[in-house]
Amino acid sequence: MKFGALYSYWGHEWKCDYIETAKRMHACGCEVLEVGAPHLLDMTDEQLKELKDTCDGLGMEITSNIGPAEEYDLASEDPAVRANGVKYLTDILRAMAKIGSKSLVGAMYSYWPCKNFKYDDKEGAWERSIEGMKEVAKVAEELDIECCLEVLNRFETYIMTNCEEAVEYCKRVGSKNVNILLDTFHMNIEEDNLPDAIRKAGPLLGHFHVGEGNRKLPGMSKGSMPWAEMGEALREIGYNKAVVAEPFMLPGGSVGADIKVWRDLSNGADGAQMDKYLIESMAFLKEKFNG
Repeated sequence: MKFGALYSYWGHEWKCDYIETAKRMHACGCEVLEVGAPHLLDMTDEQLKELKDTCDGLGMEITSNIGPAEEYDLASEDPAVRANGVKYLTDILRAMAKIGSKSLVGAMYSYWPCKNFKYDDKEGAWERSIEGMKEVAKVAEELDIECCLEVLNRFETYIMTNCEEAVEYCKRVGSKNVNILLDTFHMNIEEDNLPDAIRKAGPLLGHFHVGEGNRKLPGMSKGSMPWAEMGEALREIGYNKAVVAEPFMLPGGSVGADIKVWRDLSNGADGAQMDKYLIESMAFLKEKFNG
């Protein structure tokens, strides 16, 4: 397993200086930098090369995180929106290839955050989404990139809300390059037993997001999550891919608004203390998950 964090850890907006962020994360013990996948489409080839060269030099992997806007919804009833979504995701996959990023992760099967819960036609939404994912999967296979579908909680989607649904969805897509992203925050809401959900995913687990139940860094909320037991389950299934912290502790800006962070969860931390939190969390995860 390799451990890392989402690029937005220190910020209030969905943007950052990726070169400086990569260096800062590396100094905090991260082996993976998770970037915002849509940002890659706004970067020149020179900027993409600089990001790749920086991470290569630091020995860091790059994973790419996506929460598509509604205009790219693969489950939409509008064929034009679905076609737009397929093109958008495949364009991102091709940009990822330029930086050697092998994992596109997130709720790409629909859009995020979901506002219109068409729960009365879930099967229809699944059929439309799966049809689109099959098209995206063809390009993912061509580029040897995994599409890791994030299981979200009931307040953020209606398409896929537990591991069992994700397994079924992936089987219906039928591509070796489409698999599952489990996230401890969402799992804590939806799964009966977190380690058992990991075991249920088994070889289909392509990516793992970690955070406390209140979205603090792993290890900050003592006793709220079965970290050691989840580590044991990961080792049982032979998981050897990325473990990425997705903490959201700072209110304000578009990040705070989108994630619904209404109070400061950092205890008034300055930049140095935020670094310390991340260093401690990376060490905590490696201890619990590596066994």
